[in-house]
Amino acid sequence: MPKKDPLQPQRCAELLSALAAPERLKIVRFLADGAHNVTEIVEMLAIKAVNVSHHLSVLKMAGLIAGKKKGRFVWYSLRPGVLEEAVEAGVPAEALNLGCCRIELPLTEPSPSGGASGKC
Repeated sequence: MPKKDPLQPQRCAELLSALAAPERLKIVRFLADGAHNVTEIVEMLAIKAVNVSHHLSVLKMAGLIAGKKKGRFVWYSLRPGVLEEAVEAGVPAEALNLGCCRIELPLTEPSPSGGASGKC
């Protein structure tokens, strides 16, 4: 019987694909502060609500975020365990834990020379 691949290449590819848009990376970084509703995310991204809804749907289907309805708003947050202190791994920054790899996610705007960096 073949061994199970700890990388889980199919799942890893799905997660990386869900993060493959700049808007979705910005949403994830924004949600690192805590839950936000669509109106707040629209204001942060300065794009149409329909586009934000699409990006949220992709992130939700990948299992990276969850939505909780409170009153007339849905508040989106990162799923527990997705964002961890990378300090545990010796890196002084926040990181997305995708299981197959970790992506360092600066919580402030990146410098002109770079953005998120991956450690797969």
